[in-house]
Amino acid sequence: MPSTADNLTDALLGPILAADPAGPRITYYDDASGERIELSASTLANWAAKTANMVRDEFALEPGAKVIVLLPAHWQSVAVLLGVWWAGCEVVLSPESDAELAFVTADRLDDVADVPEVAALSLDAFGKGLSDLPIGVADYATSIRVHGDQFRGAGAGAALEGRSVAETVRAATESAAARNLTSPDRVMSGASWDSAEEMIDGLLSVLAAGASLVQVTHPDADATARRVGTEKVTKQF
Repeated sequence: MPSTADNLTDALLGPILAADPAGPRITYYDDASGERIELSASTLANWAAKTANMVRDEFALEPGAKVIVLLPAHWQSVAVLLGVWWAGCEVVLSPESDAELAFVTADRLDDVADVPEVAALSLDAFGKGLSDLPIGVADYATSIRVHGDQFRGAGAGAALEGRSVAETVRAATESAAARNLTSPDRVMSGASWDSAEEMIDGLLSVLAAGASLVQVTHPDADATARRVGTEKVTKQF
């Protein structure tokens, strides 16, 4: 079960790192491009630490700051979310906010034109960055490389859309229990994470249960059917 840590990443990822740091945690497919990438909890923690260091050192955010995240359901989005939470910041999922920083895809830069700091993600499978970004917009793929892969979590206020860490953990745990998720489960999902409720059900509940997620974008029906066996999927959402 999740711990009662003072930030959401330690609360959800901490128990998984203690129990099974090397097993698959997030497996991401894009059936349109053929992309597949699998991350263990340990690798995910390294990415999250780099992001947390970026939030703290490059953008100078303090715990309690609001960070807009306008990203699709993608493995890099998980790294961003966990990094933001590790830095003690609150994630908001729409541009209507007094946020100090935003993580967005290039097609959503106009949505965060008034945010003081912005980092744009290409979501490229090979880590290729974005070119021709507006002045003042950081390229995540380039910037993240210089930051350390260790981080000690910071305390936080709200975690997700005004919910506290404890409230978010409770919602994720209740969502997991409602669907009988347990740590051996491999959950395949094509759900979006566009709202707090969708993120809790589609991502955080899986982490709260200590299960692993197979997230599929642009699902192909035949590939999905085969994947149930090859990925040892036990539940589908």
